[in-house]
Amino acid sequence: MSDIIRLKDMIASSGRIVFFGGAGVSTESGIPDFRSENGIYDAIRRFGERPETLLSHSFFMNNTKRFYEYYRSALLVTDVRPNAAHEALAALEKQGRLTAVVTQNIDGLHTKAGSKNVYELHGSIYRNYCMDCGKAYSAEEIMDMDTVPRCSCGGIIKPDVVLYEEGLDNGTIHGAVTHIMRADMLIIGGTSLAVYPAAGLIDYYRGDKLVLINKSETPRDSLADLVIHDAIGKVLKEAVL
Repeated sequence: MSDIIRLKDMIASSGRIVFFGGAGVSTESGIPDFRSENGIYDAIRRFGERPETLLSHSFFMNNTKRFYEYYRSALLVTDVRPNAAHEALAALEKQGRLTAVVTQNIDGLHTKAGSKNVYELHGSIYRNYCMDCGKAYSAEEIMDMDTVPRCSCGGIIKPDVVLYEEGLDNGTIHGAVTHIMRADMLIIGGTSLAVYPAAGLIDYYRGDKLVLINKSETPRDSLADLVIHDAIGKVLKEAVL
């Protein structure tokens, strides 16, 4: 039996599927991942700073203009479209089989594809708030502003993305953990499972249908019921669409 047929059978016998994904889900839409050659971290180093520095809360507060120079050039990407992976997951949700998407990505592509119940662990480029009055701004408005985006009240606008030195949102974590605990199937895709605390959330899964789909090996491969080393979009397109 091929891996795709096994995956199809596992999906067909499940009614509470949760998908946990990382940067590899969006690479097929043209967004670089973080750790590979020519990835986002490599671009940050060429920008002259360590990733943990430039994407930290303290750097944002103390070097806001320089932070936004990088943020606009690399992370504020709005002209990309969902790929087959995003579309397959949205289709599974419409079928009533998938209960939640838990993502480490900030690009909003799951929502663009039509998924409704999405837990964005690291926030989203599409949400931006004034640090003084809390007024909300869209990604497009941030792109149109000069240098450091400022609110009509004069306050600095901050993207709703989780930076180094910041904690994950408690409500988002609680929702993600609740769905993972209740899932009868957990599909993990496009992630090396190297980023904590996000990667640790999968430890809450108690079911017996754990699927790992990633181009390279992960530390959890030996624990999975099915491992497929291939592009996540290609695999989910064959299994779902």
